[in-house]
Amino acid sequence: MLMAEAAQYRRLRAPRETGQTLVEPPRDALAELVARNRQHAATLDYDLQGRSLRELAASARRTLLEAAATYTSQYRDAPRISVAEAAHRPLVLSGHQPQLFHPGVWYKNFVVGRLAREVKGVGIHLLIDSDVCREASIRVPTGSIDEPRVETVPLDAPAVDVPYEERTVQDEAAFGGAAERVVALLRPLVAEPLIASLWPLVREASGERNLGRRIARGRHRMEAQWGNDTLELPQSAVCELPEFAWFVAHVLAHLPRFWAAHNDALADYRRVHRLRNRAQPVPDLAETDGWLEAPFWMWTAEDPRRQPVYARQQGDQLLVTDGRQHTIDLVLSADGDAALAAEQLVGLAARGIKLRTRALATTLFARLFLGDLFLHGIGGAKYDQVTDQIAERFFGFSLPAFATASATLRLPIAHPACEACQLREARQQLRELKFHPERFLDGHPVSNADPAAARLVAEKQRWINTAKTPANARERHLAIAAANAALQPFVAPRRAELERRRGDAEARLRAGAVLDSRDYAFCLFPRESLEQLMHNA
Repeated sequence: MLMAEAAQYRRLRAPRETGQTLVEPPRDALAELVARNRQHAATLDYDLQGRSLRELAASARRTLLEAAATYTSQYRDAPRISVAEAAHRPLVLSGHQPQLFHPGVWYKNFVVGRLAREVKGVGIHLLIDSDVCREASIRVPTGSIDEPRVETVPLDAPAVDVPYEERTVQDEAAFGGAAERVVALLRPLVAEPLIASLWPLVREASGERNLGRRIARGRHRMEAQWGNDTLELPQSAVCELPEFAWFVAHVLAHLPRFWAAHNDALADYRRVHRLRNRAQPVPDLAETDGWLEAPFWMWTAEDPRRQPVYARQQGDQLLVTDGRQHTIDLVLSADGDAALAAEQLVGLAARGIKLRTRALATTLFARLFLGDLFLHGIGGAKYDQVTDQIAERFFGFSLPAFATASATLRLPIAHPACEACQLREARQQLRELKFHPERFLDGHPVSNADPAAARLVAEKQRWINTAKTPANARERHLAIAAANAALQPFVAPRRAELERRRGDAEARLRAGAVLDSRDYAFCLFPRESLEQLMHNA
């Protein structure tokens, strides 16, 4: 039964070898998947508090395209799409936090661009800025090939942990000089990393105070130089679309049902994957004194610490609160129409209140209302399988399918390789040397022919041949252990050699763990390595 249930979840793993890519379904099937998703979406007949899903989705796509084109054109050339044309162009979406991510994440952006061209559509990358920016820094390998280490280079002065949407550059001098510090540390291992040409593009966005958007704009401008023609838009802007307000109003109006669908889907996922940590893949929505937690965050610019949203219904009113200082009364009409509630939600921005999606709700809205295909990385693809189950339970139909893309690229640093099996072999032989030293006597300066060694081996063998009984068990064990200890000086040269091999293997594995990580930021790699990977997208 458990195996049958597990079949509904795809098993996704990052490629092992450098330069390898993962695209699931395969790249040559993605265009067909876009077409199937568009056909599936056309069949969905669902009412969201007085407006049809198809109507809202068509409107949301138009406003998304307009907003993304306007945002992108602030810092690079962006295609202008007419409203009439937008209704017929496929939209391919992806998303990630606005940070210096590893090449496998960046590869996804190029897959989006290529697929959008193939289907004569538009690719849009969402900057997921509702996530918390916990550290504005970059991990850089440095030192020597034999003794590498990782140092953390700050991109900016420390600041309070706030969402990327609220994280501004605190120290312009530190931010502007970050690339030079990275290049200097990296120089012994990698020459001419991409950050040297990326950072001038980042610095040119100095009129933008937001740290994440400044980094993203520089990276997106570099993508344009490499021929990747996509649009970008912060998720915070998506959450201010009027169509998003209708989605929120519908979820809140049916929160008990959504709450149950969300937590039941998570329970099934954990059971199938035998997960005991209730924070994986995301925490359950909570319940407190009749208030149900909703899949959204709330904060203000004055107090940007994000808080979970709770709601409960009282008659024709929906009470929505962050549990601290903000409570909103949303009004539903007698027939359940959400026009007034949606209007109130749109008006939150004017009051300085920000309502943003959490992880699962982000892609739920994007896949249902905004695009024809959402392209995930491996982590997002794993948790969005839960989103599939939530949609089935809550809406009563399946979401348009998503795809997954990632890659593995390691820094081009030549170094001696060491397999873990070499360390295991050295450790196993050292263990054998301790408990079976007689097996290592032949061929060494003192062989089994040595009278003292021969007597010890014979004494040990006599006790081994003696049947073990309760009466002699302790004496037998001590005698064998004493013989093993007495034989150790005879195999000292062999032990020294094995300990040297073990030490070398441990050092090479430690160095390999530093040098071979796939998680270094894309800007630490030489341009040639990255271009080859991205152009293969």
